[in-house]
Amino acid sequence: MATSRSTTEFILDQLSAVPNVRVRKMFGEDALYCDEKVVALICDDQLFVKITPVGKALVGDRYAEGTAYPGAKPSMLVSADDLEDHERLCDLIRATAAALPPPKPKKPKTWKARLCSAR
Repeated sequence: MATSRSTTEFILDQLSAVPNVRVRKMFGEDALYCDEKVVALICDDQLFVKITPVGKALVGDRYAEGTAYPGAKPSMLVSADDLEDHERLCDLIRATAAALPPPKPKKPKTWKARLCSAR
């Protein structure tokens, strides 16, 4: 079941106070980026945030795990109540982004690599 556009728009609206948040289609669902780091996935109309010690501490006893898709690493499954609380959700996304390492720089494509891949 694919995520509805209204769910993605609602989550983005809830996170409007967090700078540098964007969504990108990935594997038929949505990846949520903050500061160019993938911090969460939006799958089947649910938000799955990457697990970090800071995020677990922030969520506390509301912590629940789930997987965004079969074979995926476990993630924090954000409840509907926590999605409604935009301040708590913003804090979780900021803390998760701060705890994750910076993205690896992409290797520049060379002319020879493009030529070989075209065959």
